[in-house]
Amino acid sequence: MSISDKINRTVAGMKPSGIRRFFDLAYTMEDVVSLGIGEPDFVTPWHIRDAGIYSLEKGMTVYTPNRGLPALQEKVAEYLDRRFCLSYAPDEVLITVGGSEAIDLAVRALIEPGDEVIVPEPCFVCYDPITRLAGGVPVPLETLAEDGFRIRADLLESKLTPRTKALILPYPNNPTGAVMHREHLEPIAEICRRHDLIVISDEIYGELTYGDRRHVSIASLPGMRERTVIVSGLSKSHAMTGWRIGYAAAPAEAIKPMTKIHQFAIMCAPSTSQYAAIEALSAGDEDIEDMREQYDGRRKYMLEELRRMGLPCFEPEGAFYMFPDIRGTGLTSEEFCRRLLTEQRVAVIPGDAFGASGEGFVRCSYAYSIQAIATALERIERFMRSLGAV
Repeated sequence: MSISDKINRTVAGMKPSGIRRFFDLAYTMEDVVSLGIGEPDFVTPWHIRDAGIYSLEKGMTVYTPNRGLPALQEKVAEYLDRRFCLSYAPDEVLITVGGSEAIDLAVRALIEPGDEVIVPEPCFVCYDPITRLAGGVPVPLETLAEDGFRIRADLLESKLTPRTKALILPYPNNPTGAVMHREHLEPIAEICRRHDLIVISDEIYGELTYGDRRHVSIASLPGMRERTVIVSGLSKSHAMTGWRIGYAAAPAEAIKPMTKIHQFAIMCAPSTSQYAAIEALSAGDEDIEDMREQYDGRRKYMLEELRRMGLPCFEPEGAFYMFPDIRGTGLTSEEFCRRLLTEQRVAVIPGDAFGASGEGFVRCSYAYSIQAIATALERIERFMRSLGAV
């Protein structure tokens, strides 16, 4: 017997993450400057780490309730109200192991075999495989640079069928940095209400928007709270990636089945991380502002430099990614990234790792020090000159 013959066919057919593939390749090489991973270069602020350490010193290391510490559920509810004008009761909040678990729970709790899920692309790599694992059918919805990589209502409407059940709403967007403001969300919300669609709104980058306009959640629009599951976490906003703290906020009728899956698969999020998260949400607003200001400076610098060296680039309004257009080089996204890595030791991610509509683009993260960004940009310019593209 070969165990490979027994592997779940859905799992066997999955492509490995394009992000991890390039990260792993870069890891084997020397003198590589990586702009590939969405990992804040900031250390978790000391007062948050101190709260986690204090919980360990006091021996607070036992299982917590499945939904999370009641104090943390309350803090998430208070935070959503304070920062985004969203009203949720603590029992409408579920604490998860990172935002990715929250996405997985939402999809598994709501999607049945054969249900279609609209997935705007380019997008984070997990939505398609998670939908397939639940037996759902991911339906790609292309977004375009000329539309600001936002969802167009007419294109959304054209993708709907009687089997469409849900829309993934990944804004602020990874990998493009696109943001959907209220005026962009309103026609999308109208379609969701009219066709009775569920929205799974991934708002992990909600704190990272630039300029005078703050993030608006689709759940804040009329008639949308009751049909929206917000998934988010503290990884990006509070530089807490390794702590693995996420959450979902939704009507109790959605949180209850998500909790069932969570309690059988995970039990609870790590207790130390939950105590640290209480401190982060209680006293971390200034940390968010400080980090956002630094990201904004890096954003402006990278955008100017990419454009100067002949790489057209949509101006991102959120997250911490650039998505420059490399079609003018005559290379595919894969070829561009492989050659840049081998010839100049710079790691970026092919755009098609985020869906077919990402072909012709590459993702560059500016969640790195300004020194690392400057070095990478110098090497990218050398690469562009070698192609005769500058």
